[in-house]
Amino acid sequence: MKKDILFPTVKGVHIAIAHGELQTEESALWQVVLINENNYALESVTISSRGYGLLDEKEVETSVLRHFFPVIEPKSYQVIELIDPAVFTINNEYWVSYFVDSQMYDKKFIFVPESIIKKNMTYIPILDKEGILHS
Repeated sequence: MKKDILFPTVKGVHIAIAHGELQTEESALWQVVLINENNYALESVTISSRGYGLLDEKEVETSVLRHFFPVIEPKSYQVIELIDPAVFTINNEYWVSYFVDSQMYDKKFIFVPESIIKKNMTYIPILDKEGILHS
């Protein structure tokens, strides 16, 4: 039964959206990054990403993208995908699942509309750059 399944709390795993390398003076490349701050590796990491919400008063939904990484080492990060600033005005959802030993963990990270703005940026030491960090 579903009530018998353990759902442990995810700790030390974050999603960040940060500037990548500058492409031109007018535009910058943005990256979505999974950060593992734990002292153990994450195994069989699966990430499902999608965008949804209102854009110009119309319901929109992006394609669902799925990513798989066999291992994300302790105290490291992995770039998941590039993100276009045009979708910062809708919800951007990242559903992360992984194993530690034989225990499965999962968590949904949602960047709500207009949360990816300069005012919300903070320095992210492991990336050595500023970005929006979701815990």
